[in-house]
Amino acid sequence: MDKLPLPKKNNSLLELIGNTPLLEIKNIDVGVCRLFVKMESHNPGGSIKDRVAISIIEQAEKDGLLKSGGTIVEATAGNTGIGLALVGALKGYKVILVIPDKMSREKILHLKAMGTEVVFTRSDVSKEDPEYYHNIAEKIVRETPGAFYANQFGNPANAMAHETTTGPEIWEQMNHDVDAFVAGVGSGGTLSGVGKFLKSVSPSTQIVAADPEGSIIFDAVTKGSYSYDGGSWLVEGIGEDFIPDVLDLSYIDDAITIHDSKAFETLDILLKKEGILAGSSAGTLVAGAIEWCRAQKEPKRVVSLICDTGNKYLSKAFDDAWLSNNGFSSRNLRNDLSDLIVMRTDQQQVVSVKRDDTVLIAYNRMRNSDFSQLPVLDNDEVVGTINEDNILKYCSKNKNGFTHLVSKAMSNDLHQIDCKSSIEDLSILLGKDNFALIMERNTFLGIVTKVDLLAHLKKNI
Repeated sequence: MDKLPLPKKNNSLLELIGNTPLLEIKNIDVGVCRLFVKMESHNPGGSIKDRVAISIIEQAEKDGLLKSGGTIVEATAGNTGIGLALVGALKGYKVILVIPDKMSREKILHLKAMGTEVVFTRSDVSKEDPEYYHNIAEKIVRETPGAFYANQFGNPANAMAHETTTGPEIWEQMNHDVDAFVAGVGSGGTLSGVGKFLKSVSPSTQIVAADPEGSIIFDAVTKGSYSYDGGSWLVEGIGEDFIPDVLDLSYIDDAITIHDSKAFETLDILLKKEGILAGSSAGTLVAGAIEWCRAQKEPKRVVSLICDTGNKYLSKAFDDAWLSNNGFSSRNLRNDLSDLIVMRTDQQQVVSVKRDDTVLIAYNRMRNSDFSQLPVLDNDEVVGTINEDNILKYCSKNKNGFTHLVSKAMSNDLHQIDCKSSIEDLSILLGKDNFALIMERNTFLGIVTKVDLLAHLKKNI
């Protein structure tokens, strides 16, 4: 009996890069326009940078710059690194990435899981500083035999990837009818490559840069000049303090600047209204695209990007604690110490244990929530606290201590402070202990840690 034919298949994960789907935004007000997003999060590495990675590596192989057993080195905000790590691993290369210290934990864990060597550097220095991530990457290349510097910011293969794949895909998916394309600038490859292609087939198509507030791209496009004033932003992968060599400003017709708060708000809207779990740069891009669409007087067909998946930002853009500590909380402020609380009892956010829970339960909840201490509650009343030191001391002295009750290991020292107390009083208390229980009369409101106080002080810089 003849065997059934095999289903259509791909021979390598690399064959899945590109040809990403296009989705129309249906549940968000975009004025008279129609807004479409290209789901680059569907690439195998989870981002649009897979296109750049395979283009750069295969061009380097053709040019003889990258040979068997070689090492790929790059300075990256994360996604290009993941793309290079993926393609490099499948092609048998070692990959060393230099990454600024503001990148999300998920990206770092992803890279390390693939066996990538990660070198961290500061994100608060100028390009003249030896600690600047590009300068460190160049130093590694000089000192590593057989190393190839991917250099996405200066490598023409970056923009070429988008000119030959992303742009044509958008053109075909939109049935040769695109009024505007909105994207951000990290290396500049996307806007330059897609812009060059779309302008070649449709000169009237508007190319629009969506830029984080603090970046210089908005001024460079709209004013023709710029100066970097030390601005910073929290969305990852886009926004610059210089004009990358890959970026060709001549293809960009307009620009919109988007504050981080609007970007993170848009991420929440995308998830809740469209079901799209998007990365932080998509918050800026889609917010910019929506703003551009709403400003139009006549219907336009507009395309933007979901550059990567939000799975890489769960500990940041989708974490209430991180959002609150960075000033993006939407709750009403009371102008007292309760404003410093990240996980609040009145919103059922506090992670706690009871006296008759086991020590193992307390330990697991701390680990799963990434906390160092928990309140011990009895009918919503605080009766104690338990922290890592309590558990360590108790379980070191008691065999099978994890099976014992929390009441045996907890501390009765409550570290309480009234919510109407001053920041100075809180600072004094946290100078003695790692956390404080914020109270309103006899009601427990939540815990404030040293990190929470530092975040509060940082907001006022």
